[in-house]
Amino acid sequence: MEGEPCPACGTPNAPGRRFCRRCAAPLRAKAEAAPLPWWRTVWPFRRRVRVRSGRALRRILLVLAVVGLLFVGFLFLPAGRVIFEDVRDKLGGTAEISPSAVTASAEAPGHPAGAAVDGLTNKYWGAPALGASLTATFGTPFRLVGVVLHTGASTEPEEFRREPRPVRADLIVTTVDGTVHEKELTLNDKPGEQTVRTGISDVVTVRLVLREAAGESKNRPIALGEIEFFQRT
Repeated sequence: MEGEPCPACGTPNAPGRRFCRRCAAPLRAKAEAAPLPWWRTVWPFRRRVRVRSGRALRRILLVLAVVGLLFVGFLFLPAGRVIFEDVRDKLGGTAEISPSAVTASAEAPGHPAGAAVDGLTNKYWGAPALGASLTATFGTPFRLVGVVLHTGASTEPEEFRREPRPVRADLIVTTVDGTVHEKELTLNDKPGEQTVRTGISDVVTVRLVLREAAGESKNRPIALGEIEFFQRT
């Protein structure tokens, strides 16, 4: 009994043969592979998929999910949040921010609180005595990354030494939820700017309380030339 003819030469072949008895051509053409889905034609998915690769992929996705959950949980912890914000402070930029209001618990005649934030170092806030404070209020909460202080009545050395100037003070920062952060400052007794790093979020007020002064005199006010505030951008 003869089977189907050879698709190449037409010679009849017995049933069950795989190759033509005359030309050795395959009697049955190989079935064409199903076309790949479009996403399998794009690198890196067009690589050959190995056996059990799906299980490996699921394990990788599971590990990534666990790491992501741990990272999110870390951010919600107070210590983790502090570290995260500190890194952002170091990587980000800064910009000066002006307070919406500045007041003083006391001020010498001719040396108002506003002179400490007018951008001029030849004018100053004059505190009549130690314990006096200067308070800056901000209309919008912000991330306070630093405070720059200019002590004394001037940046000129002779004029600087002529007037009393603070060498120790307390920096008291209040956030929008009422939390108070206090930092004791030891200031250099020389003209020029002095930077204090803070790193406090949601700040609404900053108060500077004078605790100790150099060259203190009864008839001369303690001079604070300028105080500047910087936020993260």
